[in-house]
Amino acid sequence: MPFTTDHASKPLNVALIGHAFMGRTHSNAWRNVNAFFDVPQVRRLVLAGSNAQRTERAARELGWTEACDDWRAVVRRSDVDIVDIAVPGYLHAEIASEALNHGKHVLVEKPLSNTVDEALAMVASADDARRHGIRSMVAFNYRHVPAIGHARRLVAAGAIGDIRHMRGRYSQDWLSDSATEMTWRLRRETAGAGALSDLGSHLIDLSYFLTGRTVQSVTGHTETVIPRRRNASGAIEEVTVDDMSCFYAKLDGEITAQFDVSRIALGRKNALEFELYGSLGSLRFELERMNELQYFDGTRPATEQGFTRILVTENDHPYINNWWPSGHVLGYDATFTNQVAHFLTCIHDGTDPAPSFEDGLRTQLVIDAVQNHSQPPEIRISGLDELRAVVDTQGS
Repeated sequence: MPFTTDHASKPLNVALIGHAFMGRTHSNAWRNVNAFFDVPQVRRLVLAGSNAQRTERAARELGWTEACDDWRAVVRRSDVDIVDIAVPGYLHAEIASEALNHGKHVLVEKPLSNTVDEALAMVASADDARRHGIRSMVAFNYRHVPAIGHARRLVAAGAIGDIRHMRGRYSQDWLSDSATEMTWRLRRETAGAGALSDLGSHLIDLSYFLTGRTVQSVTGHTETVIPRRRNASGAIEEVTVDDMSCFYAKLDGEITAQFDVSRIALGRKNALEFELYGSLGSLRFELERMNELQYFDGTRPATEQGFTRILVTENDHPYINNWWPSGHVLGYDATFTNQVAHFLTCIHDGTDPAPSFEDGLRTQLVIDAVQNHSQPPEIRISGLDELRAVVDTQGS
């Protein structure tokens, strides 16, 4: 049964499922959030993983009170308030639904799931839990980059007028070497998709976050450039996801968007970029210079026009007043702390955090459409029953 927590009298107990790359970033956020934000106190109660010895070692290193190799036992514990899921995508649906059904607030790493069917089941579980005051959120951490939040404010204030065109690119090079070992991220059954899901999901979510518009149609291409890799045992294995993907999208409101993602782009380490072009101006952002936002004011005389560099480190910028004095830059890790702070604030206030599981479903519908070279269902509607009906009619 759902629980009721008195935030003023005791901390919220957190269980983290997973302790690899994303698990470590989430763990760092839970460790730091109360040092920088006035949010409910949290206690890092238990870390769960698949291997008891490795999980115990990770728990000691990352500062968790307990370790456990059975996530089912963890999510059923009466003393756990929040379950944070940072494991491969094929495990998201089962863990999240189980946790929600046991009255736990749930944060799940992006993308929401590997398939539309899984995402739909997760939305249903979240919708049922919401009626009992249980909150859920997808961890699209780039929404919590201060410069991206500031870009959204500028768009909402009309600084660039009516948006006409968006470009998004996300490039990495960690798979460019054909000798790089096979990993779960290269198998469709565990990852769902490759660069399209891993990187493209961020761009799809940001297009909605920045413009408020959803993708209505897509034309895309995916490609596996290195089709076989050696696994840990030395055997050759087929790669069943894409190395790169590009797709053209139409957002409602007649906004044209182009997206390009790659994990074989030599020289690009974590290069998320977007450009927004409007009737009055433009915005440009690069994650590798994450404290900067470029703004072009098209209303100024031609002799004075040019992109202006905004250093997003002032106290009036999103999240900044919780960190360092004006002018001091933030890093990648801060985005996860900002994200957790938002989640905790919503739990305390009894409001719905964003991005929601419904937002995650929107993204999964687009990924599915690009991957299967089809059009996504109409997703402007927000009601759960209508979403079910739309997806059912598409045969998903």
